[in-house]
Amino acid sequence: MEIDKLRRIVRRNTLMDGSRRENDAEHSWYVGMLAMVLAEHAPPGTDLDRVVAMLLVHDIVEIDAGDTFIYDASAVEAQLGIERKAADRIFGLLPCDQATRLRELWDEFEERKTPEARFAKALDRIAPIMANHHNEGGTWSLYKVTAEQVLEKVKIIEEGSATLGAYATEIIALSVSRGHLARA
Repeated sequence: MEIDKLRRIVRRNTLMDGSRRENDAEHSWYVGMLAMVLAEHAPPGTDLDRVVAMLLVHDIVEIDAGDTFIYDASAVEAQLGIERKAADRIFGLLPCDQATRLRELWDEFEERKTPEARFAKALDRIAPIMANHHNEGGTWSLYKVTAEQVLEKVKIIEEGSATLGAYATEIIALSVSRGHLARA
């Protein structure tokens, strides 16, 4: 029953068609699917099952912490502490063996020290870029996000996949040229 609450957490990003905002459960499913579809862009030897597992649990803490808008600097600064407290509570609801396994996946994702975590984080970062590109600027326009702010996030994508980082840079430039993303 607890994880069902994830469907109630509404994110700032909209679906690619711009029809409505997505929820955290949809986002987690979507980036898990991206891991399978974009597997060829993962570093050689990446354990894709582990990547998918990480992506399924990475936002579970938002049941308590809520979604943090990536371009809200003060919220991002406070995010980790709030999310760690949420992780303690939520994973603490599980039997010890499950709590340990899922918490380890969540911590690994947050720390980005493994190729799997870096690839998972890259997918988490590229998904909203793709959505905003395909819905004529979406939340970028709504919240007056600049190309420079979005390009700053590409560094994390590049850490996980050079090819996905290059693709993100390409669609950002295309969004700028189409007038869907402004320069500072």
